[in-house]
Amino acid sequence: MIKKIGDVSMIHLSDSDSNIYVVGNTVIDAGTGLNFTRMMDMFKMMGKKMDEIEWVVNTHGHFDHVGGNGFFFEAKIAIHDGDADVVEKGDQELSFADFFDGNMRSHKVEKRLKDGDEIAGLKVIHTPGHSPGSICLYDDKNKILFSGDTVFSNGIGRTDLPGGSEEEMKKSLEKLKGMKIEKLLPGHGQPVLKDVHLVLDKISDDFY
Repeated sequence: MIKKIGDVSMIHLSDSDSNIYVVGNTVIDAGTGLNFTRMMDMFKMMGKKMDEIEWVVNTHGHFDHVGGNGFFFEAKIAIHDGDADVVEKGDQELSFADFFDGNMRSHKVEKRLKDGDEIAGLKVIHTPGHSPGSICLYDDKNKILFSGDTVFSNGIGRTDLPGGSEEEMKKSLEKLKGMKIEKLLPGHGQPVLKDVHLVLDKISDDFY
């Protein structure tokens, strides 16, 4: 399934794959890579070539978001410094690749992101809690937040996995609540295209 949200194309391959967002020649998260043929078909439907992608930006290092990195042959990979080693070392355990019956391959990380960086016109917001290097990406012009597995339309990412932290997640939610966000595009599930602040308030209230 392909869903157009302004200039963003959202690709949903399967319930096991993260949402894949295509913004110009940048991809945000790459899915597991286990549905590669379907992903190629989606790109053809969009009239884009996978080898034209310049950057793959991972919101964190779990396999359902990074397993497909290597299929964007010409792209450079960017991920927060806190999760970069998972990708560079091909860490089977910390990527939770076994959970998806996947094989985590190592890939060079060209850019180790930090809070406040900018990449492909998007601001990096470090939001640990689901993993040490979890990030959101913010399009200031269009007030769009790509939230990875930090927050979804109906809840937050798990904090009980190795590297997760309930305390860090609370701080991350507070950081996001103070932002002007008109569209929330999460790593899984449906986007939130209106009343984002109400959604974030409810999620925070339920979490606390």
